[in-house]
Amino acid sequence: GGSAGREGAALQLGGSIGYKFGKLFRLDEKEMRLIVMLGMSGMFAALFGTPLTATFFALEVISVGVIYYVGLIPCIGSALVAYKLALFFGSRPEAFHIADYVPKLNIISVAQTAALAALCAFVSIIFCIAMKYVHFKLKVTFNNTFFRAFVGGCIIILLTLLIGNQDYNGAGSNIIANALEQGQAHWYSFALKIVFTAITIGAGFKGGEIVPTFCIGATFGCVVGGLIGIPPSFGAALGLIGVFCGVTNAPIASIFMAVEIFGNEGFVFFAINRV
Repeated sequence: GGSAGREGAALQLGGSIGYKFGKLFRLDEKEMRLIVMLGMSGMFAALFGTPLTATFFALEVISVGVIYYVGLIPCIGSALVAYKLALFFGSRPEAFHIADYVPKLNIISVAQTAALAALCAFVSIIFCIAMKYVHFKLKVTFNNTFFRAFVGGCIIILLTLLIGNQDYNGAGSNIIANALEQGQAHWYSFALKIVFTAITIGAGFKGGEIVPTFCIGATFGCVVGGLIGIPPSFGAALGLIGVFCGVTNAPIASIFMAVEIFGNEGFVFFAINRV
């Protein structure tokens, strides 16, 4: 019932597989870094069905602020092979339909997008701080790892009972779909998802943060985008990519993700949202 995704485990699996192969073939330090990126990009592409995003995510996330272009072609190859194999075995790529129209490109729509992007950056900062703070507090308060997990699980159960539904358990895919495909989200959904995710991962339940980040961004963008004049569904798409970019520090991967998940119709707005 915890709030976590599967991509964190997938990236660890991919990176560790690459690392083991590097050890097997006695690669040097530079080559080890490359083969770890190959494993990460392959696993990410197989999981989400977004090979270009997987390529640049691995290149950007391995060292914040530095892109190892030497890994570009190998990572693309790894991502494409993994993507095709996943399709062969019946895995469906992530894709969402935006219910609302894409606004016309003018000074007003650009200003609205920039304003939403700034607010998404603020939300991503809150999320990162909440993750670190809750983890630190729970670790200091409960030294025993198993008891910490037990307490965290009890808190999640209690919160679920208080809310009266399980919308914020799991990755939150249903909430993301409602925000993107119907333009509907509660104004408090993003805050509750932050709380559920911070407690889940802070208590020691391992999982990914990317899909919960999608949920936080989509619900926030849906509500706030509607308030500032952006169509709610398109605002959800901007929010999803904006918070993802802020949390992961991967702007190029964020742009490719927007195109691979939503199509290229609103490409300029997604690019503005990254900047």
